[in-house]
Amino acid sequence: MIEKILKLLKKHSYGIRFHKIAQKLNTNHQEKKKLRSKLKQLERAGLVFRMGGKYYLHRGTELITGKLISVVKDYGFVKPNHKELKDIFIPPGKSGSALLGDEVEVAYSYNQKKGKPEGSIVRIVKREKKTLLGVYKRIKGRDLCFPFDSPSKEGIPFKPESRHGLEEGVIIELERPKNQLVKVLGRPSDPGVDTEVIIRKYGLPSSFQSDAFQQAEQIETKFDSKEIKNRKDFRDWISVTIDGEDARDFDDAVSIKMLDEGRYRLGVHIADVSYYVEKGSPIDKEAYLRGTSVYFPDSTLPMLPEKLSNQVCSLRPREDKMTVSVVLEINRNGEVTKKNFFRSVIRTQARLTYKSVYKIFLGDEEEKKNYSFIVSDLMNMRKLASLLRKRRLESGSLDFELAEPELVYRRGVLDSVVPFKPNEAHWLIEEFMLAANEAVALFISNMDMPMLYRVHPPPAKKDIERFREMLDYFDLSMQAKYPVQPKDIQSVLKQIKGRPDEKFLILELLKSLQLAVYSPKNTGHFGLGKRHYTHFTSPIRRYPDLIVHRILKSVLDGSNTFLSDLEFQAEHCSNGERNAEEAEKDLLEWRIYRILKEKIGEVFRGFIVGVSKSGLAVELDSYFVTGIILYHDMKEDYYLKKGDKMVSGRKTGKKYSIGKKVKVAIVSVNPEEKRMNLQLA
Repeated sequence: MIEKILKLLKKHSYGIRFHKIAQKLNTNHQEKKKLRSKLKQLERAGLVFRMGGKYYLHRGTELITGKLISVVKDYGFVKPNHKELKDIFIPPGKSGSALLGDEVEVAYSYNQKKGKPEGSIVRIVKREKKTLLGVYKRIKGRDLCFPFDSPSKEGIPFKPESRHGLEEGVIIELERPKNQLVKVLGRPSDPGVDTEVIIRKYGLPSSFQSDAFQQAEQIETKFDSKEIKNRKDFRDWISVTIDGEDARDFDDAVSIKMLDEGRYRLGVHIADVSYYVEKGSPIDKEAYLRGTSVYFPDSTLPMLPEKLSNQVCSLRPREDKMTVSVVLEINRNGEVTKKNFFRSVIRTQARLTYKSVYKIFLGDEEEKKNYSFIVSDLMNMRKLASLLRKRRLESGSLDFELAEPELVYRRGVLDSVVPFKPNEAHWLIEEFMLAANEAVALFISNMDMPMLYRVHPPPAKKDIERFREMLDYFDLSMQAKYPVQPKDIQSVLKQIKGRPDEKFLILELLKSLQLAVYSPKNTGHFGLGKRHYTHFTSPIRRYPDLIVHRILKSVLDGSNTFLSDLEFQAEHCSNGERNAEEAEKDLLEWRIYRILKEKIGEVFRGFIVGVSKSGLAVELDSYFVTGIILYHDMKEDYYLKKGDKMVSGRKTGKKYSIGKKVKVAIVSVNPEEKRMNLQLA
C-alpha cells in the first residue's frame, strides 16, 4: 500500500485530499483505517506532509528496495538493489523494526546540504532472520526487547506467556514478526551465553544433522591398503605438520629435499578430504551449508564432523594418511621451475608448533635436541621460505604487518588481551601454502578447466581517491595515477612505516581495498600481486578448498569432470566466509569490552580514528577496540568541527585530529552493545 500511496502523491504534486486518495486506491470502508495509519507512518518518517487538508510528497522523494547492510546505534545504511545507486543513509528514528540483513523498501531523497541520499524504511520486504536477539527490560509495566541488530533505540514490546527467567538485563530471543518469546538465554556475563548469542545472531549451525553425523561415524579410521598402490608413496619422506599450540585439525604437512646447484624440492601435502567426503553425500551437504569452520576464542564450530576433522582426515603424527601432494622444484632465486601433483599417502614424523620451530630458528639448544631429526630440514625450509617471501614482495605482494588481538585465559578464566604478530615460523608455512595454492591455480588455468579461484579485485577509483586525500592531509602522497598497482601501495607502506600514526594509516588503507572473494573467473589477486591464485591447502576447514581438490583430482585422473554451479557456489562460500569472520570478530570484541568493564577509571594510550558530531572515536592501542570521548565531557573548552578530520577549541585553539595519539581514561563500558565512553587523561 505504501508504494501505491507514494506513487499517487508523486503524480499529484499539487496535493490531494484523503477521500480522493481512498477513491483512487479503491479502498473500502475497512481499508480506510489502514490507509490513515500508513499516511501517519509516512508523515512520521518525514516523507509526506499535510497542509490545507491535502497530503503532499516531499520534493525529490523516490522509492527503492535494498538491504540493510550496516547498523550503528541510532542509524544505519541500506544498499540499494540497483548497483548504480549509492548506499542510503537511514537517520535516527527512521528504521522502523528492520534489522541488519533485512530486505527493505526505502523512501529517500538527496540531502540538500550533503548531496547524499537519505531516507526512511517504510516496509520490510523480506526478513533475513526468523528471530531477533536483544536485552530485556521492563519499563512502566511493559515488557520490552532492545534488539542488537537494529538502528532503532526503541524497544520492541512483547507479551510473554511465562515470566520464568525474565529478569532485567537478560538476553532473550523473539520470533519475528509476532514477537513471541522463544528463549531466555541468560545474563550476558553467564558462561557460554555470549557464544550462544553469536551463534544464533549469525545463524551458525552448532550441531550436525543426524544423517551426516552417522555417516561420519561409520567411516573407517584405517583405509584399504589396496588404495596405497594407486597413490604416490611419500611415507619415506620426512614430513611434519607445523601449527598453533591448540590446533587439532591438521590440514597440511611439509617436507623438503636439497637438490644440486642449490635447488629445493618442496613437498606440500594436504589432507585428502574428498576421498572420504563424496559430492552430494550428507556430510558434503552439511559442509557446503557451513562453508567454513568458525573459530571462537575457546571453541570451534567445525565444517566437518569431529570424526573426520580431528581423526580420519587430520594429518596426525605417525599415522598413514591420504593426501593430495604438490611437489615443487625451486631454484636458488625462489623461482618454481617444475611442479607435480599427486594423489598420495604420507606418514608425518612429528607434530611441531610455531613456538617450537621459532625456538629452533633462534638457536634454542634444548628444542634442537628434541627435534634433532628434522633440524637440518627446518633450516633448509627457513632459507627457502625467505627466498619465496623476498620474491613475492618484490613482485608487489602487500604485507601490512598488523598485530591482532589474542585473548589470554588463566585457569579457564578470561584474563587479558595481548597483541599477536606472526613470527618467522608462521611465515614459513604461509609461504609454502601460497606457493602450493598458486601452483594449483596456474596448473588448472593452463588446462582450460572450470575452476574456483580466490580473487582480489583492484581498489575502486573512489576509494583510492578518498585514501589519496587522507595521505594529503598527513603531507604524504601517492604519485601513481589510477588504476594503481600493488607496487604503488607498497610505496605508500614504505612512507608510513615507523610513523606514530602508522597503524591508523594502514587501517585507512585497508578500508580502500576490496574484499577477496571466490570466483570462477580468474581476475587475479591484487593483494598478493598474483595472476593465478586459489585456495587448496585447507579442505578440512574451508569448502572452496574441497571443491578445488575435486577439480584437481578430476584433471589428474583424466576424467575432466565438469563441476556445475561454480558461480553460485563461489557466492555462497564468499558470503559464508564473511559471515563467519564477522561472528568471530563480534565475539572477540564482546569479550575485550568485558575485560575493559573491569578497568573503569584506568588510563590507556590510544589514537583518534574518527571525528563525529558527538565526539572523538579513539582506539585503545593494546585492546584493539574503540570508545568515544563526548564533546560535552571535554569541559576545558568548546570544540568546533573543522571538516571531518579535526576539532578545534574555541578558546584555547587546541586541536584534536585523526591519527593523533591520546591518553584516555575509561568512564563506562557496555560489552553487549560494544559501547565505551572515555575521557581525556
